[in-house]
Amino acid sequence: MKIKFALISLTILLLSVVLIPACKVSYSFTGASISPAVRTFSVYYFPNRAPLVNPNLSQQFTEGLQDKLVKQTSLNQLREGGDLEFSGQITGYDVKPINIQEKDKAAQNRLTVTVKVKYVNNKNHDDDWDKSFTAYEDYESSQSLSAVEDELMKLIIEKLTDDIFNASIANW
Repeated sequence: MKIKFALISLTILLLSVVLIPACKVSYSFTGASISPAVRTFSVYYFPNRAPLVNPNLSQQFTEGLQDKLVKQTSLNQLREGGDLEFSGQITGYDVKPINIQEKDKAAQNRLTVTVKVKYVNNKNHDDDWDKSFTAYEDYESSQSLSAVEDELMKLIIEKLTDDIFNASIANW
């Protein structure tokens, strides 16, 4: 009985070794599922079209998305015309009071950033989409925005790029 079980296990293992490489989608430890036909990506500059403008946000966000794709995939980056293309604009940059306490005073403020992204997969246009992504961070109202803005922007950009990566590369 043990020999029969061992033979079945060995057969399954050998079939797995032979059949798995034949799959058309590759997986990585980052959750990315990228077709072998996809080898490059392009991230175009995201202009800031929000009513309230942070002068560094466009550059920081564009570079953040590029860095995310470089670090989490084996794709090569092209200035334009990549197999995967990311373009869009920053449409929102807002600060609003939250957690109102007595005497209508806010205990915290919330910085929210919204980005509209167009994703084009030039190898499979069925995967193309146009979506908006929003992320926020809260901070104590006793602090000025200028004192915490740089740190908040790092956290917000990380959340946005994670969401965009998951919607495009990881297909979540």
